[in-house]
Amino acid sequence: MPLVTTTEMFKKAYEGGYAIGAFNINNMEVIQGIIEAGAETRSPLILQVSKGARDYAKTIYLRKLMEAACTETDLPIAFHLDHGDSFELCKDCVDNGFTSVMIDASHYSFEENIAITKQVVEYAHDHGVVVEAELGKLAGIEEHVVSDTHQFTDPDEVEEFVSRTGVDSLAIAIGTSHGAYKFKGKAELRFDILEEVSKRLPNFPIVLHGASSVPQEFVELIDKYGGNVKGAQGVPEDLLRKAASMAVCKINIDSDIRLAITASIRKHFAEHPEHFDPRQYLKPARAAVKDMVKRKIINVLGSDGKA
Repeated sequence: MPLVTTTEMFKKAYEGGYAIGAFNINNMEVIQGIIEAGAETRSPLILQVSKGARDYAKTIYLRKLMEAACTETDLPIAFHLDHGDSFELCKDCVDNGFTSVMIDASHYSFEENIAITKQVVEYAHDHGVVVEAELGKLAGIEEHVVSDTHQFTDPDEVEEFVSRTGVDSLAIAIGTSHGAYKFKGKAELRFDILEEVSKRLPNFPIVLHGASSVPQEFVELIDKYGGNVKGAQGVPEDLLRKAASMAVCKINIDSDIRLAITASIRKHFAEHPEHFDPRQYLKPARAAVKDMVKRKIINVLGSDGKA
């Protein structure tokens, strides 16, 4: 099945009270694990690439891997740029086969954010590509995106922002955080902000970034075999499921994939120190990705059976 945009995905998700998982990809094994999970659960998928992933794997390799995935399954799959930081980067992705791009100009002033986002929207829409933007800032670290504190989205700004930019979906800040080292205490999400935004933007798809839940079995495995991620916390899955039942149509998941792979590989080498063939440790790592993604699809997103 050819790559699709998120337009129809989000329409169905909004009406059905579920969300689509946007899973970050960096290599073949991650893509295969995600696709296998989607196929077994019959879930639509968004596979997204960060600026760092482009630098690491090269766009052409990722695009060809996406093409291979589309020949292997009939699932609806969108190919998305995560946290594009400039018009030039978004344009390059549009020109190279992405079906969706995010322009993150949230660190600029409100007016600058509008101007940059509108420029991206105009170019992307002319080429049949949809655009996500962001209002507010998440705490945490994700590659070039760094913030020490939350800057919650102001519901009073969302209508003007969407109407002036023509953006197709909006990432908001309600208490999620980038990265695995997230919360010192219990995570709390500002559902009052989400509710108010959904009132201001009826039937409009909302996005949550920094929404990995950091399963503790991965944290414990990594620490058991020499890692140092003790105390890492994420967003509880029940809170994410509640958000998915509201206006949130896309939930980004990256850290959980990294934790699943790292835990699997550390465990494998602890048990099989004699192994040196990458296939010996990447095969179970791929299976760990698949199992984790299936868990997210069923327990958090509610998108199983929706393909």
